[in-house]
Parts: sequence; structure tokens; C-alpha cells
Amino acid sequence: MIPSSPAATAATGRVAGHPVDPLFLNRWSPRAFDGAPMPRAHLLTILEAARWAPSAFNIQPWRFVHAHRDDPAWDTFVGLLDPFNGGWAHRAAALVVVLSDTLVSGDGTRPDRPSSTHAFDAGAAWAQMALQATALGYQAHAMAGIERDAIRAALGVPERFHIPIAVALGRAADPVVLPETLRAREVPSDRLPLDAIAFAGAFPAAGA
Repeated sequence: MIPSSPAATAATGRVAGHPVDPLFLNRWSPRAFDGAPMPRAHLLTILEAARWAPSAFNIQPWRFVHAHRDDPAWDTFVGLLDPFNGGWAHRAAALVVVLSDTLVSGDGTRPDRPSSTHAFDAGAAWAQMALQATALGYQAHAMAGIERDAIRAALGVPERFHIPIAVALGRAADPVVLPETLRAREVPSDRLPLDAIAFAGAFPAAGA
């Protein structure tokens, strides 16, 4: 059901220009996590939501390699982030490496062929992951700052898979747990107004 009017949400203070479900405004990307473990059932629910994303021809190019903070692989996963992200993401409850299959598998009548939509489709899966995390009271922070060559080697990722991001999942904490240089940035970001990104009929002419 669509809310009757745009309103700020209690959790983030964001205001929508048009009525949307508060879930979209409550989702943001903190770096301060509380370091508490996440029940494995919750992690599987978050990944299950991502599994149900739409994709071209239902090819489902996304794959997820994950570690819970209680897993023996946890330190390995933290070490696969760049030093900046590793400096705060070690307090997350889980880390997920998102992959996208760059090939559409062939069959007996045709060979494998490049996929033109794998990144778009994997992005849809990431969005559903983030929204389900928010619905469960967690937050998700996607990170492009990762060591892709090291990820491919350490996690056995086949060459056909692109490695776009890793995701930190956990409960948001007081920014005091962050280095002082990051604390001021620990606020939900705003978005461009709708009329700056959505155009009726045609893209606006330059200077218009």
C-alpha cells in the first residue's frame, strides 16, 4: 500500500518528494557497526531476498560468497577489502562478495555468449539484499574498494565472473566506534530531486 503523503522517517529524517514505503528511506549505508553477530537464519533470509531479484531471461547471473563473523574465514574476508574499508567493516556481522556471470551459458545448439545485462541484474539482487537487511533491522554497505585479484584467488572465483562489490551487513552503531575522521560522514545521504533524473518524453537538451 502506498503511503498517503510524503513524510520524514523517524529513523533517518529523510523526506521523499512523493509517497514511498518508509523502507526505502530507512535504508542507508553506515560504516559504524556494533560488532554483534547476526543469526545465520537472518543472513540466509537476506540472501534469499536477493535470490528473487529479476533478471533478463531469468538467467540469474548473481552469485554470493559470504562469511559470518564467527566463521573461520572471517579474517580472510576482511583482508580482501582495501585497507580503508577493512578499517571499519571488520565490525560488521557478515561480509558478502557479489559476483556476476559475464556469460550466458550455451546449450547443444549454441555456445556461451557475452551477457549485456549481468551487471544490471546483479545490481537488482544487491538492492533486494539491502532492503531485506533493512526490513530485519540491519543495514548493508556496498564497497567497491576491494582487492579483486586477491578475491579471485582466495575464493576460487572463475574467470567468467565479474567481481563488482562486497557488502558489509550488520546493525548500525554509534559513530563513536569509527575513527574520528569518519564520524562526521556517518549520516544518511540525500538524493537528487526526481525532476533532475526523470524526464518525460526525451532527455533534456544541454543548457535547458
